[in-house]
Amino acid sequence: GIRPGVYDGAVSISALQWLCNAETSRQNPKERLKNLFDSLYRCLGKGARAVFQMYPENAVQAEMITVTAMKSGFTGGIVVDYPHSAKAKKHYLVLLTASSGIASLPQALEQESGQHVKVYDRATSSQHNGKFRRGKNGKRNSAVSFSKRHPQSKGREWIIKKKELRRKRGYLDVSDDTKYTGRKRKNLSRF
Repeated sequence: GIRPGVYDGAVSISALQWLCNAETSRQNPKERLKNLFDSLYRCLGKGARAVFQMYPENAVQAEMITVTAMKSGFTGGIVVDYPHSAKAKKHYLVLLTASSGIASLPQALEQESGQHVKVYDRATSSQHNGKFRRGKNGKRNSAVSFSKRHPQSKGREWIIKKKELRRKRGYLDVSDDTKYTGRKRKNLSRF
């Protein structure tokens, strides 16, 4: 086995949430997590950190993971980078062992608009805000929800904003803005 207190840190990418899956009724996700965090706490030295990048299914699963880690002796919490982005959102469980000073969580990344990214908030992550898109059969589809940030129709303002963003990032292949920017194309299917 590994001697206690040997490691200064540990990193895990996209593995932690798989311990929460139970294929049979005999498997206990809480017990798996407890065994992991207990053995990790023994291996880490004082003042060490462990960071887990994870993709929790919902707020309950994230809370179960965090509470289990805290019961094993860790301090810390979940940091969410880009919480308003569907693609760039990242959840990090940052765990700290006991040290002589007061340790704080790392600062989350900011949005391009300068907005600070918040630490995990259970109340806002599980809500749909009651907005649904209707499917072809007329029934509500909760998997696809509307949002202010991603409107269903992308108009001229959205296109100009995206072009300006690409120019700021240094892309050279961005076409100029003209009076035709954002117009609908004619239907040329008859040719």
